[in-house]
Amino acid sequence: MEQLKEKFFESVSSVIPIFAIVLVLSVTVSPLNSGVLVLFLFGTVLLILGMALFTLGSGMSMTPLGEGIGIEMSKAKKIWIPLVLCFILGMLITISEPDLTVLAEQIPSIPNMTLILSVAVGVGLFLMIAVLRLHLKIRLTHLFLVFYAAVFILAAFAPSSFIPAAFDSGGVTTGPVTVPFIMAMGAGLAAISGNKSSRSDSFGLVALCSIGPILSVLLLSIFYSPEATTTPVEIAEITTTQDALMAFLEGFPHYAKEVLIAFSPIIGIFILFQVIFKRFRKHQIIRIVIGMLYTYVGLVLFLTAANIGFMPAGNLIGGIIAASPYKYWLIPVGALFGYFVVAAEPAVVVLKKQVEEISNGAISQNAIGLGLSIGVALSVAVSMLRVLTGIPIQPFLYTGYALSLLISFFVPSLYTAVAFDSGGVASGPMTSTFILPFAVGACNALGGNVMTDAFGIVAMVAMTPLITIQGIGLYSSLQQRRRRKQKAEAMSLVPDIMVYYEKVS
Repeated sequence: MEQLKEKFFESVSSVIPIFAIVLVLSVTVSPLNSGVLVLFLFGTVLLILGMALFTLGSGMSMTPLGEGIGIEMSKAKKIWIPLVLCFILGMLITISEPDLTVLAEQIPSIPNMTLILSVAVGVGLFLMIAVLRLHLKIRLTHLFLVFYAAVFILAAFAPSSFIPAAFDSGGVTTGPVTVPFIMAMGAGLAAISGNKSSRSDSFGLVALCSIGPILSVLLLSIFYSPEATTTPVEIAEITTTQDALMAFLEGFPHYAKEVLIAFSPIIGIFILFQVIFKRFRKHQIIRIVIGMLYTYVGLVLFLTAANIGFMPAGNLIGGIIAASPYKYWLIPVGALFGYFVVAAEPAVVVLKKQVEEISNGAISQNAIGLGLSIGVALSVAVSMLRVLTGIPIQPFLYTGYALSLLISFFVPSLYTAVAFDSGGVASGPMTSTFILPFAVGACNALGGNVMTDAFGIVAMVAMTPLITIQGIGLYSSLQQRRRRKQKAEAMSLVPDIMVYYEKVS
């Protein structure tokens, strides 16, 4: 109960800033109708409770299960066994990822299952590559160089209208179900080696799994040749508080089913893993089952709140500001939303905690949080500039990734792995259901092309933390180098001081 209370207050501190910003905007430059505001108020309460339950349950269930699977796979004598298992795990978890379903529904020109299966294959293949990297001791930066070069080459042949959606798919795939499990599995795979690089080897799986979907959707757009169409956000008619309550009650069964489908593969994996390896004892099994229940209920509450309470508010705020004389306020308002929204992403909380634990405090939760917030604020501000001006996304993405890859050669490998993982983690359900609708609402009000101008915001959110977090790593590295130099200079003065005292005496 004490842990739940702690998680609850963490959730409150993460969500309240967003609530305050929306409340201020609703009585100033972006007045909302009472129905949407009531939905947002209800959604805020559910979001806080859902986030608290999810983060508590994830630590109790996903982390030990993922680590256990990683440790057992690393013991396999034949490398093909963990590779096949990773492909199957990657596909199953991706197919059930709620964020991917949200994105697929917003791109009706490609059948949902076609898009989802393509992305799932991409994740499965790249999870295999991530495990093979650990086995062959390949530097993560080298893989990034090769695969992002492949991404940019394919992007040159893909329809320009689908490039933003392809990069978005890489961000939404690494959502709240996928991230805790894959990160914990990476920690398990790396821990068994016990070498000096095992800390940085714990990270990077999420980052590589984010590349697979981008390549898959780019290939799909080249060979499938789809038409660029989108599905508009539907806003329910709410006139009373009872209508708002009914909207949530009607939404619960849908998201309960969606999350149950998402959890079914993980439950099946847990049962099969325990039957084969008998790794967990009775009290551990009970704890994991209770944790899964907390995680399930928390994610149902979170997704219901985000989709029913936050999505309409984001869409309307974006549309109202864009249609007003204050349309350029979209840039600072977007930056403000980006700065605080990332803190409310459930997987970000899990990431920050695991980074601090695995790095033995070398990278603090505050440092990761600050790097993510600055990065996402910058990305949303640039995305709003694109919505206002119609500037293509390619120059921003190509420059951003080139810069982040360049920085990776000058910072400790741990920071690079954490930064690229953070990009995938930052672009979660809050981005899909609040920031993206905010951009779509603004784009529609301005008469822009949603596929080219609004889509891509998730990709920008996933890209900028690569620069900011590695920037923190670069600053930290330079500071350590300066301190070592000062220490060396101080030590070099010791003989001179001793000689001086000997002469005086």
